[in-house]
Amino acid sequence: MTLRRTFLAFAAASLLAVSGASRGQSPSLDQLLKEADKGDAKAVAALLDKGLDPNSTDANGFSLLMIGSLQGHEEMVQLLLNRKADLAQRAPSGDTALMLACLKGHLGIVRLLVARGAQIMQPGWAPLHYAAFEGRAEIVRYLLEKGADKDALAPNGYPPLLLAMLGGHMDAARELLYADADVRIKGQRGESALSLARKANDAKLEELIRRAGAVD
Repeated sequence: MTLRRTFLAFAAASLLAVSGASRGQSPSLDQLLKEADKGDAKAVAALLDKGLDPNSTDANGFSLLMIGSLQGHEEMVQLLLNRKADLAQRAPSGDTALMLACLKGHLGIVRLLVARGAQIMQPGWAPLHYAAFEGRAEIVRYLLEKGADKDALAPNGYPPLLLAMLGGHMDAARELLYADADVRIKGQRGESALSLARKANDAKLEELIRRAGAVD
């Protein structure tokens, strides 16, 4: 579906970023990006000690913190946070480091970023949307515990519950239902949580949705 292709395009762009970053950049910055891509925290620290910017970006606009968050380099993310990397910095696609960590399911990094003040709620696409659509149930639970808006509509008009179900991720859907997500909200094509549960042939989930107040 279009949404999934969009998410995968975000990830693909970041993974290609370092390979294209060397064009037109200084050798020092090029080396910093290569070490960040590998997740070599010691090498990154050494280069930052030489005066390079912890908010440096590659040719595609992905910061060091975004690269580490996407690829699961937890030690490097911790280092960059200690060096005051900008949590609010966005890629051209609009993604933050937290959104990318949610997309790829790196719970440890999600916890680190949130503990340092990364924004859970924001206009447009939010971390919970990414976690729900990709079925990151543990991250969905964590974000909800931290106060994420369980019913926030994504720019395509879908709440997290429907995003999880459209992606076929019923465990993530259950986390949202346990948090009292609104089962009355419908998608732009008329999909409801109840109709999607039926389509998935998940009788237990359908029963849970009915108990939450859904009606035919």
